[in-house]
Amino acid sequence: MPITKRNNIWYIDISAPSGERIRRSAGTSDEKEAQQLHDKMKYELWHMDKLAEKPKVLWDEACLRWLEEKKDKKSIKDDKTKIRKLKGFRGVYMHHLTKDSISAEVMKIKGTNATRNRYLAFIRSILNICVNEWDYLDSAVKIKLLKEPKKRIRWLRPHEADKLISVLPTYIAELVVFSLCTGLRKSNVLSLEWSQIDLKRKVAWYYPDETKSGHALGVPLNDLAMQVLDRQLGNHPTAVFINSQRRPVKSVSRHLWKQALIDAGIQNFRWHDLRHTWASWLVQRGVPLYALKEMGGWESMEMVQRYAHLAPEHLHQHAALINTAQGAGFFNAVDTNLTQTRKDEYIAAHKKISPTC
Repeated sequence: MPITKRNNIWYIDISAPSGERIRRSAGTSDEKEAQQLHDKMKYELWHMDKLAEKPKVLWDEACLRWLEEKKDKKSIKDDKTKIRKLKGFRGVYMHHLTKDSISAEVMKIKGTNATRNRYLAFIRSILNICVNEWDYLDSAVKIKLLKEPKKRIRWLRPHEADKLISVLPTYIAELVVFSLCTGLRKSNVLSLEWSQIDLKRKVAWYYPDETKSGHALGVPLNDLAMQVLDRQLGNHPTAVFINSQRRPVKSVSRHLWKQALIDAGIQNFRWHDLRHTWASWLVQRGVPLYALKEMGGWESMEMVQRYAHLAPEHLHQHAALINTAQGAGFFNAVDTNLTQTRKDEYIAAHKKISPTC
C-alpha cells in the first residue's frame, strides 16, 4: 500500500522511478492529508528522474545536513544559534527563499548591522553549498551585506595602560600585561598551558585547533612576557594563569573589569582592545604590517590594514616629491624670512602653554 497507519500516524511507502524505496512518516493522523503528501512526493520524484528537476529541499533539511557535515567546525555552536533564531525559514523550501524574504527575516534579528551581516553570511553559505556541492539549487539568491559604520581602533597609550594595570587585582593585571606583550586573544591567554611554552626559546605555541584562524601560531615572548611567566612558575602543574583561589582562570569578572576601567578613568574599552593596543604600539614603532600579520596570526593583510594609518612615516618620501616640483610660482612667492619668524613665534608661544612632563 502507498500509505499505512501505525500508532495513529500515517506512513508513506514509495518506490521512486530510480528504483529507490522511500519510507517516511507523513506526520499526520489524517488519511486524506497523508495521501496528498504521498501523491505530491511521487509526482516530484517522477519529475526529478524524468525531467532532471532539482529535488525540493526544505530549509530545515539543508540546515540538518549542514550541521552534520560541519560538525567539526570551530564555530558550529554559533551556527546552531543562528538556525534557532531564523524561525521564519522553518518549513520553507530553499528555492522559495528570495531577497525580500531573507531581508525581512534578518531584520528581525536584534542588534547592529554587523550582527545581522553574520546571519546574512551564514544564509549565503547555506545557499551556495546547495548550488555548488549538494546540487539542490540551480542558482543562489545574491545576498548583499548591510552597510556597517567604520569603527575607529580603540587603543591605550602607555600611561593609560599603566593606570589600568595598577587598579586591577594582581592575577588579572598579569593577564593584561601578558596580553599587551603578545597580542593574544583572551581565550588563548586564559587557556595557556605550560606544555605550550618553550622557556629556552621564549616562544608560546598554539596548534591550528587553538587559534581563530585555524593556523598554527608561534608567539615570540619578550622580556616583559617572560617576567610574567617567571612569576607564574610553580603555581599550577598545567595552567599558566591562576586566580586568587589558585585555580586556573576560566574567565574574567565583568564587574571587576568595569570597575577597574572606572577607577583608571578609561571609557569605551573592551578586553579585545588590548590586542588592538598591542598592534597599534608595534605599528607606531615601525613594525611592518606584513610582520604584524604573522605575529598576530591574522589570515589576510586586509585585516591588519586598519592599523596602517598609525604609521604614516613611510609616506614622507612621497610627500617630499612636491618639494622638487618645477614651474610652481607660489614657491618663490613665499617670504622665507617671514615664515621663519612666524615659526619662531609659534614655538615660543607653544612652550608657554605646554604642560611639563
